[in-house]
Amino acid sequence: MSTTLAKKDTVVRKWYVLDAAGKPLGRTATKAATLLRGKHKADYTPNVDCGDFVIIINADKAVLTGKKLSQKYYRHHSGWIGGLKEVQYSKLMAERPQMAMELAVKGMLAKNSLGRDQMTRLRVYAGSEHKHEAQKPEAWTQE
Repeated sequence: MSTTLAKKDTVVRKWYVLDAAGKPLGRTATKAATLLRGKHKADYTPNVDCGDFVIIINADKAVLTGKKLSQKYYRHHSGWIGGLKEVQYSKLMAERPQMAMELAVKGMLAKNSLGRDQMTRLRVYAGSEHKHEAQKPEAWTQE
């Protein structure tokens, strides 16, 4: 019996919608990362980009459990001396909830060209409206 491996040319991509309203940010991000990688497919191959497109709506209504709103920080450095920038997640979720969701998903993907290609198929919206109705996205139902 031989193992079938997915080829880049034969991958069929679908569009899925995830609703983050009232759900923990990390739980929604793990579902999105799984769909972006293609691990839900029978012909999943780790070295081939065989994932689907993911639309996350209601990112502003995602929940951070525990004390993460006050204790968790998004940190980045400009490269200059004293260039560390910190933003508390309470401020980040209030001003840019799409960025918080993208950061969570990005941290769950591979840190190479494959992960960067998978991130290009992620669309995050703060509200319940999105502009991808022409692609006929399906609501992801498995929990």
